[in-house]
Amino acid sequence: MKIHKYVGLDVHKEKTTVAIAEGGRNGEVRHYGEVSSDLVTTERALRKIKGEIGVLHVVYEAGPSGFVLHRHLSRLGIECTVVAPSKIPQAKGGHQKTNRRDAMQLARLHRAGDLTAVHVPDAVDESIRELTRCRSEASRELKAAKQRLKSFLLRQGFHYQGKANWSEAHQRYLRELKLPLPALQSVLEECLLCITQATERLTRLEELVAAQVPQWRLYPAVKALMCFRGFDLVAAATLVSEINEIRRFEHPSGLMAYLGLVPKEKSTGDERRLGGITKAGNAQARWILIEAAQHAGKTPKISAPLARRQKGQPELYRRIA
Repeated sequence: MKIHKYVGLDVHKEKTTVAIAEGGRNGEVRHYGEVSSDLVTTERALRKIKGEIGVLHVVYEAGPSGFVLHRHLSRLGIECTVVAPSKIPQAKGGHQKTNRRDAMQLARLHRAGDLTAVHVPDAVDESIRELTRCRSEASRELKAAKQRLKSFLLRQGFHYQGKANWSEAHQRYLRELKLPLPALQSVLEECLLCITQATERLTRLEELVAAQVPQWRLYPAVKALMCFRGFDLVAAATLVSEINEIRRFEHPSGLMAYLGLVPKEKSTGDERRLGGITKAGNAQARWILIEAAQHAGKTPKISAPLARRQKGQPELYRRIA
């Protein structure tokens, strides 16, 4: 006869707190102890808990530790669930929070079936997501570096009078600019160097995206999304890598909730009040959607770059786009 054991892990960088809930509604929930967070030590502790006839159901919260532990346990044949911290039921009025209490609560709620699991991408899908996120960070850093330079020059009384910022003419103006004091000139040169390095980094990452994404199993979805206006390779790869398996959503409303695009609601009685979007979902995917949506206000035409992206795609995709 198999003995089911529900194991809650409160995972941190150095230590992992372990709690066990015995099978059955009234089974004992007990604190097992703390173990090192490295995979070998955690595996050894779980094998000891399992024993000869035990069946383990392991759970831990999604967090900075990622999904490495989940993949390791899955390879060993141990059932492991990663749950959303924001959807863990919390008792009102609780003022005590410790690693031990968190681990015991995870084990108890997992046994009761009250936890919401998150989707765990495979290692390749996660690597593409990390690459696109790194590219997004580089883009934001470049934007911040440019803003710092413009703010610095404005404080010194310099304001570019040309038509387009960061054009060839604007960059030539910045390179030829002479400030009255050596310290100010040094700041200008450092800001220009920072912008140059950020631009080169962004270019390298975009080249890596262009090299890696065509080898990805979800590249057909990326190419289909590129049929739309506003979606080049980087934008389409970013959105697909963030959503991953879209069929895991049973209804489009689930996808909209994941993206944080459903409206806030405060209704009572016969009165219904709707507000702005919740912004409670995937911020990266929502950001790239907002960026792509800027093209919706432009004249609906098939430009030369869009025609190249649509070439070879099924007629259905082009018609929807």
